[in-house]
This record gives sequence, structure tokens and C-alpha cells, in this order.
Amino acid sequence: MRYGLPRSTSPSPERRSRRRTSTFGLPSDSESDFEGPPTDSDSELSSPSSLSSDSFCYESESQVPSLPPRPKREPRSPAEQRHVEDTVAAIRLRTRYHDPYEEWEKQTRKDAFHTARRAQVQTRLETQGRRTQRNTQELQSLAAIHAQQLAEVQKQLAALQVRQQADVNKLISSWQEQDKTFRGRIEGVIRVEDEKLRAKLEAERKVREEAERKRKEEEEKRKVEEEVKRKEEEQAQRQREAEAAAKHQEEEKERLRREKLDAEEQGRAQLGMSLAEEDWVHARETLKNLKAGPMKTVKGNKPLKSQWSAIRRQITPKIGQLTHDIDSVMRITQQLIDIICPSERLSPDIYFAALSSLAKAILLQAETEVTAEKRSAIPLAMVAARLLGTLEGFPDIFFAKLVQRSGGWPVPSAIPSTDSDGTAWVELERTKAMGYRTNDGQRETLSDHVMRVSGMMRVYFLILAAPVPQPLEKMFQLPRFWTYFARMIGDERLLETAVAAQVLHAALDVGGTEAKFIWGNQWVKMMELLYEGATTGIGGVAGKLVGGQTPEGKAARVRVQLQIERIMDATSLR
Repeated sequence: MRYGLPRSTSPSPERRSRRRTSTFGLPSDSESDFEGPPTDSDSELSSPSSLSSDSFCYESESQVPSLPPRPKREPRSPAEQRHVEDTVAAIRLRTRYHDPYEEWEKQTRKDAFHTARRAQVQTRLETQGRRTQRNTQELQSLAAIHAQQLAEVQKQLAALQVRQQADVNKLISSWQEQDKTFRGRIEGVIRVEDEKLRAKLEAERKVREEAERKRKEEEEKRKVEEEVKRKEEEQAQRQREAEAAAKHQEEEKERLRREKLDAEEQGRAQLGMSLAEEDWVHARETLKNLKAGPMKTVKGNKPLKSQWSAIRRQITPKIGQLTHDIDSVMRITQQLIDIICPSERLSPDIYFAALSSLAKAILLQAETEVTAEKRSAIPLAMVAARLLGTLEGFPDIFFAKLVQRSGGWPVPSAIPSTDSDGTAWVELERTKAMGYRTNDGQRETLSDHVMRVSGMMRVYFLILAAPVPQPLEKMFQLPRFWTYFARMIGDERLLETAVAAQVLHAALDVGGTEAKFIWGNQWVKMMELLYEGATTGIGGVAGKLVGGQTPEGKAARVRVQLQIERIMDATSLR
């Protein structure tokens, strides 16, 4: 806010007169054609006191350049002229006015600032001087204290050194006295030890004489024992020779048996019979050829793999839709045949890969559904039996996949020490060949393995007994049921496992009663052997029971025993 103050009465300094110019675009009197007498306002506006000291002006009128003539205009009226002049004078007075109070206030602030700066500098210098003086005094005081403490420490060290020297002298004299005492004691101990040594040497001499006497006696005794041992070795040698002769005799019997089997091989081939080892090797080789041939080709070719994946996605839901209904069985069987054998024939690789997927889907369904409800195996077996009789090449692939997922139990046969081609097993491959599933390197539990294998084998036994319009391959015909029991009972290694007991129970549950009416007394004799193995022991040997001693084996053995009793009771009633 500005405050109006009366103008100073001091005369203003004289300034050069200058030519008036128009302000804010308003023409002055000199620019108009009308020249009137000067007024008080004009003289005040043109006075040097009203101009700034920084304004530019000429020394004389002669230096002012002449302006070019301007076009004349109509003269203003006296009222308009006065209004213009008053406006210009007010504007100039407003823009050029300087307030003395503000100038004084600014100067006062500057002076106060300079005074405060000088006072601050003086105060800082005085404070710094006092701090320096105080620090100097503190340092001098600390130096004096340190000197006093150093003198005291040196005095105490000197006193400690004197006491230490006195203690050392006292310890030296005490040690000399103890040394003299110890020397006397040591000499006494040496004399005593010498006496003990002489006594010990005398005792050792007597001990040596006694030991020499005993050695002679033991030597005589050893000679007698060697004579006895020589006789025992001669007897053992004769026993080994007898055992070797017996082993040679057994090998000769085995050779003769193999020769007989080889001689009967042609007859077995004509009758459609084979050895258990041959069946396992055939299934193993079929699986290897399937993996190395069609499956490898399909998985390595992206278009073929896509086509195969589409077929698999059609097969799996169909298997899952099976119900215990003949119409459902016939409908799903025909749908599966249409998927595998469409109007446009599939390539051989795709065809065999699709058969492998179909077999796997049936077996997976058997592992899951049959374990929970054994009746669900019936429609599954009916579909599988009809597909086995319709699809070319499916029997070999289905049996190979069955052996892959359940080990040697479909044959039945123990897994040999080498693979089908004679190469040594890798541990993981042998575990898989035995039918065990692994997860992160851990083998499945025995109970899970038993239930899974028994579910698949129940489907297999139902296929053997299923009614079909035309005969199936030999491994899926009903005589295979008799062969299975004959092979199982003839191999004690298999009978002692828990899986064997559970599989035998599933087989008896499926076809034990019908087998009695097919094979009659021969089947009864086989049941007697099996019942003896489940109650007394395999081959009459006590403690060597069917199923072994595991909890799973014991439970399955009881089921086998009860099933045999049920079969015999049922057949006797008929």
C-alpha cells in the first residue's frame, strides 16, 4: 500500500528542458495544427523534477532531428484538448512518482542488515576465540593428568618388579630343595624297580619253561587233530564227489528232459501248445517290436501323432461308458470297431498304434473299475473278447500289453535273469517287466500291485470263458485256463507269492465251477494239490504255504481255500 506524503518544499534541481512527446499514443500540442498558450499543467509535466534522472534528452533544440511532416487533421475543441492534457498529466504523474518513505524504508533495512552482519561476525569471532582458549586449557589439563598417571604407573611397575624378583628368588631356593628330595626318592624307586625286574625275569623264565612244555603237548595234540581233519576232509571230498555225481545226474536228467521237450516241440506246435518261457518271450518281443516300429514312427511324425491322438481321445470315453448291459456292450464294441477300422483304411503304423491304445484303455479300466467292483469286469471282458475276434493283430498286441502291465502273471512265468534277447537287465527295466509301477523312483506297494494285477487277470479269465462267435487265438481260448493252473501249481516260486494267491482266487471265482464240469476228476485232483498248498504246505512241506507269510498273501490264501471249498460243495450238489 502506498501512502501519499506532501511534496518536499525544497526546490527541485533544474533539469534541461526537452521536447514534449506524446504518451500512450496521444498526440501532443506540437503534433496538432492548433498552437495554444502553455498552461500550468504543461509546465509541471515538462519540468525537470517530474522526469527520471535516467531519461534521455538532448542538449539543445538544435540537436533534435526534425520530424517529417504529418498530415493535418481536424483541430480539437477546447474541452477535448483539456481532457487529453489532464489524462496525460495524470498518467505521467502516476508512472514517475517516487515515494520518499519507501526510499527511506529500503535504506533503513539495508543499514540494519549491514549492522546485523557486522554484529554476527563479531560475535562469531569472539565465540571462536573463547572455544580455542577453552580447548587449549583442556589439552593442557589432560597433558598434566596423563603425566601424573604415567608417573604413578611407572612407580607401581617398579614396585611390582621388586616383588617379582623376590618371588623368583624364593621359588629358586624352594625348587632346589625339592630337587634334592626328588633325587633321593628316584634313587630309592630305582633300587625297588631293580629288585622287581630281577623277580620278573625269574618269573618269565619259569613261564617260558611252562610254555615250552605246553607247546610240546599242543604239538602232539595238533598232530592228532590234523590226522582227524585229514580224515574229515577225505570224507568231505567223497561227499562232494557224491554231490557232484548227483548234480551231474540231475543235469543229465535236465538235459534229457530238454531233449525230450525239444523232441516234443513239433508235437506241441501241432497241438498249439508252448512252454511258459516261450509265451513270455513271444509277448516281450511283440512289445519291443511294437515300440520300436509303429509307435516310434507315429510319435516321431507330427501329422501321424495328431491322427493317433484323435483316435485315442475317441477310444477312452467309449471304454468308460460300458455298463452291465448286452445292448451297451454290442453298441460300444461296434463303435470301437468303427474307430479302429473306418471306411478309409488307416495306415499300418496308425492301425497298430491305435490297437495298442485300445488295449491300454481296456487294461487301465480293469485296474481301476474292477478293483472297486469285480462285476464291472464282465462287460469289459465281453467287449475285449469280441474285439479280439474281429480286429486283426489285436490278440498279440493285447497279450503283450497285458504282460507289460502285470509282469509274467498272464503266462504265468517268473521273470528270467536276462531279457528276451539275452541281454542283462537294467534294474528299472526289470522292475517294469515284473509289472510294478514306479513313481519318482519308488516302487508301488505290494497291496496296490496285488489288487491291480488281480483286476487285470480277472478280465483275462473272463475273456477265456466268454462266449464268442468264432474261436480266438490260443492264448485266449478256454483250454488256457487248465494250462494256467498246471503251470502255476508246477512252479513253487510263483505259488509262494501274494500275487499268485490273489490271482488264483480271481481265476477260481470266474471259472472254477465250470472247470469242474469240463475236466472232471482231473480238475478235482488239481484242486486237491492247491488246497494242500493252502492248508498243509506246497508239496506237503509244512510252513511252505501258498501266498507266503505277508499279510496280503495270508488273506488271499484264505480266500483260495474258501473258494475251493465252495467249488467242491457246488459240484457235489449238482
